[in-house]
Amino acid sequence: MSTPLEVAQLETPPKGCLPRELVSSTAFLLAKVGMTVKMRMLDELEQVGCGIYEYGVLAVLGEGAQKTQSAIADALSVDRSQLVGVLDTHEGDGFVERKRDPNDRHRHAVSVTADGKRRLVKLRSVVREIERSFLEPLDEETRSALHEALLRVACSFDPRYPRPV
Repeated sequence: MSTPLEVAQLETPPKGCLPRELVSSTAFLLAKVGMTVKMRMLDELEQVGCGIYEYGVLAVLGEGAQKTQSAIADALSVDRSQLVGVLDTHEGDGFVERKRDPNDRHRHAVSVTADGKRRLVKLRSVVREIERSFLEPLDEETRSALHEALLRVACSFDPRYPRPV
């Protein structure tokens, strides 16, 4: 059986394989793998009763500091009205707590609760397992290099990514 790299180098790909043009396109491969990882994350998070935005909110709050609703929405590039629904659900489940800012009645400070921290630990293990399974063909050095390269690309077009030191 041919490896994908060998297929990309063949004159005519075997029947059923993607065209060389697509296999040789880094953008295509990133999009295809990215979509596959996203769908798996959606499926596996759903199995534990969580959506991708719910996980994102807990991850943002898991950094330790209270955040305003608008800061969370900006960090996740989520519409503020959509975030309210996510926060309502998390608050109802006891994962987050919202408190009105005494200096600004329109502003709410959001923090993660002890139950939310435990929930985040579980979600992190789900995400780590997905990542481990997708990156299984790569050794640790290659995984690290891939992560660093993707982070550099992400930093170049999105200021929300912290620059590597």
